[in-house]
Amino acid sequence: MNTPIRAVLTLLLLLAGWQAVVWLSQAAPYILPGPLLVAKSLVGHFGLILRHAGITVVEILLGLVFGTLLGAGGALALSWFPAARRWLLPLLVVAQAIPVFALAPILVLWLGYGLGSKVAMATLIIFFPVTASFLDGLRRTEPGWLDLARTMTAGHGAAHWAELRHIRLPAALPALASGLRVATAVAPIGAVVGEWVGSSAGLGYLMLHANGRMQIDLMFAALFVLAIIAVALFFTVDRLLRRLLPWQPDSLPNEEGDR
Repeated sequence: MNTPIRAVLTLLLLLAGWQAVVWLSQAAPYILPGPLLVAKSLVGHFGLILRHAGITVVEILLGLVFGTLLGAGGALALSWFPAARRWLLPLLVVAQAIPVFALAPILVLWLGYGLGSKVAMATLIIFFPVTASFLDGLRRTEPGWLDLARTMTAGHGAAHWAELRHIRLPAALPALASGLRVATAVAPIGAVVGEWVGSSAGLGYLMLHANGRMQIDLMFAALFVLAIIAVALFFTVDRLLRRLLPWQPDSLPNEEGDR
């Protein structure tokens, strides 16, 4: 069974389970609206949802770009300067341990209610998984390859740079790809949390205000669109990484029969 069919069947099963919960619990629509009510709200407010979704997508994409660039650059710097790694790596771990909700009000205070604070929030969330994964890949290069490279470039002043460019970087790209997949999955969190704390647009803003007005069907519709955006972005990045890294193993041996 191919991937699109599995995705459609999974979605249908989730919708059926959702409707079954609504029927069995007899929950009021303002507590748990059914899929049909949410679909009606999605169609009725499509323009409104689409406008806010476009802003959230821009925030996610900009955060993903900046977080990836800063994360990859940080990993390269920490790999190149071991002394700095011993001092800065614990600080990165401590910074990651701070809850994102604690940082969001500070970023809104510094950068305002516009796009900047949401992009900064997404960048901070993306930065650590990219840095940690890429740095781990750079540090776990096959020792035999490094020994051979050092033997062949003995006496050359640029040996360290050549080793990084021709061996460590290509060997670490699969690890960077794994970090990018994790970063893509968590990127919407930063944007939406920033919109919840302070904004005038975006799906997070729309969900917050719909909840305050007891428009729970609209809130679920915006949440559904956000989930679609997150899934589509993840699979797009995953497919792109598979094309860019054809030497990376695509599956485990026991997964071949499932294709």
